[in-house]
Amino acid sequence: MLNNTAVADASAGTDGKNDMSLTARANKKVRHPGSVILSALTIFAAVTTFALLLFLIVYILAKGIPYLTSDLFSLEYTSDNVSLMPSLINTFIMTVVSLAIAAPLGIFAAIFLVEYAGKGNKFVGLIRITAETLSGIPSIVYGLFGMLFFVTTLKWGMSLLAGACTLVIMVLPLIMRTSEEALKAVPDSYREASFGLGAGKLRTIFTIVLPSAVPGILAGVILAIGRIIGETAALLYTAGTVAAVPSNLMGSGRTLALHMYVLSSEGLHMNQASATAVVIMIFVLVINGLSGMIAKRIAKG
Repeated sequence: MLNNTAVADASAGTDGKNDMSLTARANKKVRHPGSVILSALTIFAAVTTFALLLFLIVYILAKGIPYLTSDLFSLEYTSDNVSLMPSLINTFIMTVVSLAIAAPLGIFAAIFLVEYAGKGNKFVGLIRITAETLSGIPSIVYGLFGMLFFVTTLKWGMSLLAGACTLVIMVLPLIMRTSEEALKAVPDSYREASFGLGAGKLRTIFTIVLPSAVPGILAGVILAIGRIIGETAALLYTAGTVAAVPSNLMGSGRTLALHMYVLSSEGLHMNQASATAVVIMIFVLVINGLSGMIAKRIAKG
């Protein structure tokens, strides 16, 4: 009797488990129509984005690579060779000068907002609103401000320095906001462990928090580099369009984006403008690759 009862209980338990597993499988197979639609839209958006990016890259390369000649990389610009080399050098100078000013200011401002300013501080809220507002202002407005303030009021004239300072104002909110989010993403346990070992606040920030936030901060810097390299409207009224490398920062000079804009607006050198687009794309990819390598080495260290 006991054996029969045990066998019956075991079989009942097995049947119950089988029923539960079948119910779980049925629940897994039956998906809500809304989740199916959202999944399909997500996949469609991802595929479309990748396809557009691939099409853009292939189109630029196909249009520009055949016209990448040695004359295009001459050290001096003439109306015959329409060399982009002076513009390439000016772009590098503009990027370095702009980031040398904007990156420290943006990162230190983010450190203040995250590590020192108290929660619910009205001043912090005002800074965040101001940064978000500046991020939405069109670049042509920045160009007008730079022309009126740096070029006219400060009497710097059309110069690389005037253009760089205008770009600093443009990319500063971007670097500050991305750095702030990167610092917020660092777990508080890191800070508490550092404080527990006797480290001060400043030492904790520069030895624990900042190295952990470097990948996020560099992401903002890369975005800022892309905006600096691709900017035309703001530099048109501040840096000028002289196709030469100035002897100092107070001289006028065009960047690669301005060089391409001038060539395409003239309508006489469209093939060279397409080749310039290829150089711009390669320039951005190289900088992004170097930034990614630096971020990995800092994170490992």
